[in-house]
Amino acid sequence: MSDGQETNQRREPRVALSAPVRISTIDPERDPGTGRPFFRSSSEVCSNVSRTGLFIQTAEPLEPGRRLLVELTLPGGEDIDAVGRVAWVKKSLAPSSERGVGIELLGATPEELARLQAWIARSTREGRPNASRETRPSGSRSDGKKSGDTSRA
Repeated sequence: MSDGQETNQRREPRVALSAPVRISTIDPERDPGTGRPFFRSSSEVCSNVSRTGLFIQTAEPLEPGRRLLVELTLPGGEDIDAVGRVAWVKKSLAPSSERGVGIELLGATPEELARLQAWIARSTREGRPNASRETRPSGSRSDGKKSGDTSRA
């Protein structure tokens, strides 16, 4: 596309929504001042979801690869708890643009996944907007490196 964006191909249908989500890091970070380990936890907004992932709006995105506990409350009050990882980061300098992280869902109980899939199916039947045309920065990869970047982390 001419604006530096490419359409992201999805494996599963993605549904637009605005729902509260709590994310907590699984692996600790070290406080640079004290050297003590700490975990991050924050309440954010989920703007779209599929059976395999979700997009979370946040002003303080985590780095790709970070593992998270994800606690999503779907419209209607159903809670979905899962383990995920930051697959990609969408940064923007424009104040009106959506910033956040794409989360790949790595694990949840079969019951959690069935509830999520049922909600997505109901939402699709009811005509909830499809978010499958979301774009991310051209050249972004799921491991957070830019295309052509061969450096090691």
